Amino acid sequence: MKDIAAVAGLAVLATFNVSAASGGGIEQHEVSKEQYAVLIAQCRYSSMGMTRCRAAVKADYRIGQPDKSLDCRTYSGVTVCGTLYLSKAQRTCAQEAVGRGLSYRRAEVECYAFG
Repeated sequence: MKDIAAVAGLAVLATFNVSAASGGGIEQHEVSKEQYAVLIAQCRYSSMGMTRCRAAVKADYRIGQPDKSLDCRTYSGVTVCGTLYLSKAQRTCAQEAVGRGLSYRRAEVECYAFG
């Protein structure tokens, strides 16, 4: 059973492009309280499901100093931070929106939230 859990854990790490820190744990990225709140809130749009998304955020991030390099953006009243993991349908939506003249960053956010 432990072997299955270990394999499942590595699959989750690979899915979210998370690297394991030396010592076997996960290296958490430090972000501000506000940035963390955005990361948690954007899970409502995640194609992986809110519970799984929030667990990934909690595993990947911790509250501390603001990260000025974290890519946060707001379009159409929706604020997101970091890399958005789009479903196939959301990626198609974004590609079509770009084809209609929308910037990729905006299309990505709008298709993530509304697509």
